[in-house]
Parts: sequence; structure tokens; C-alpha cells
Amino acid sequence: MLSHFEAGEGIPVVFIHGFCENKEIWRDFVQPLSQKARVIVIDLPGFGDNPELTAPVTVADFAEAIFHFLQQKGVERCIMIGHSLGGYVALAFAEKFPQRLRGLGLFHSTAYPDTIEKKQGRDKTIDFIERYGADEFVNEFIPPLFSEGKRFEEKETINWLIDMAKKTAKSTIIESIRAMRDRKDRSKVLEKMAQPVLFISGKNDIALNFQTGFHQFSLPANAVVHIMSNVGHMGMFERQKETQLIVSQFIDLVNTSY
Repeated sequence: MLSHFEAGEGIPVVFIHGFCENKEIWRDFVQPLSQKARVIVIDLPGFGDNPELTAPVTVADFAEAIFHFLQQKGVERCIMIGHSLGGYVALAFAEKFPQRLRGLGLFHSTAYPDTIEKKQGRDKTIDFIERYGADEFVNEFIPPLFSEGKRFEEKETINWLIDMAKKTAKSTIIESIRAMRDRKDRSKVLEKMAQPVLFISGKNDIALNFQTGFHQFSLPANAVVHIMSNVGHMGMFERQKETQLIVSQFIDLVNTSY
């Protein structure tokens, strides 16, 4: 079983972390949400307290692992919310197991595949990690995920995230980069979604191209869109209370209507 923690009762809400993260990024965020829902927070295979990845993996493989985990937990249907890589996994889950979802949340994530330039950048990152190790990469990777104006204010959180990322095995980092690089276009998944889809997007997100990702907001039949100014890729920290409220309201919407 995947390492995880859970709290609360009610509609199951599954949170999936992003690249070089683990379940602990959600620990404070989900506390108030557990007053109204059964919050389940997982570590993706290779991350957190799970064994490291030692073989190639796909985003769909991650989704399959979550499916089996939810079966073990007796969860028939849930809201699934994913940050960045976690959003890619949630979309793959929606593609393979649509009947298992009551709602989908993309927290700084996208249904679109990597551009050619992005793929080339990921290849360069893999080469850098293989040459110089993961720690040097992590030191440079984490701070720009925050909006430039927030980096000094969030310095303690940034250092905590860097320490977290450094505990991730080098093999896991490399294999998950390859999985992100090779993921397919899942915009059609959004077009076919009957369930509500939540988008939380930061205007200052350099990890995702906001202008490119903007087009996905119109794809689902029922979309809830929040575009946040002065926010980068880490809205759960940069604007914690606001994003908590957004997710809380989305849970209420799904719980009462779907």
C-alpha cells in the first residue's frame, strides 16, 4: 500500500503531491478540510515513505497505483486534487477510471503535454543530475517555483521544501522527469469530463506557461477557474488561506450536486 495519511469523515478527497514533493506538503493545508471530508493524502510511488523508483515509470503507472490503493482503502468514488505532477496523474486517473471520480482538481497543472523545448529542457536536467547529483539541481529548482515577490517572505518554506526534495532518491527524480517528459496530451479527457473540474492557476507560474494553459479552462463542461495574481507554482503556500477556501467551496459544490 502506498504511504499516506488521512483524517476526517465524509466525501473522500484525495490529494496528490507534485514533483520532488511528498504528502507532507498538504499536512497543514488539509487540516481544516478534514472537518467536512475524508481527506486522504498519498505519497506517489518512489516518493516520501515509499521505496525509490528503480525502473521506468509512466504517469499512467502512477494512476494505476492510486487506483489499487483506493481499492484497498474501500474508496469507490472520490474528488481527486493534484499539484503539478499530481495533476498529470489525476488526469491519467480520470482517463482510465472516470467512473471513480466525483470531481477533479488541477492545482497548478495542465492537461497539455510538454512542448519540444520543454522536453529538451527535461533531457538537460536529467543529464545535469546524472553528472552533478540531485542536490545541486534541487537547490536551483525550488526557489523559482514561488512568485519572485514571495521568495523572501517564504524563505523558511522554501528551505523546508529543498530539504524535502533532497530526501527523494536520485533514481526517483530521474524516472519521474522522464514520465513527465513523455506524458501524452490529455486535453480530450477534460473535454469528456462530466464531473466538475477545478483549476487553480498562478499568473507568475514559470513552471507552467500560463498563456498556453489558459485554453484548457474552457474544455470541461463544468469548470471552476481561479486565476491568482502574484502567485507562482505554489499557491498552497503562497496563498494558503485563499486556496483552502477555494478547495473547500469546490468540495461543497461536488458534495451537494454530484
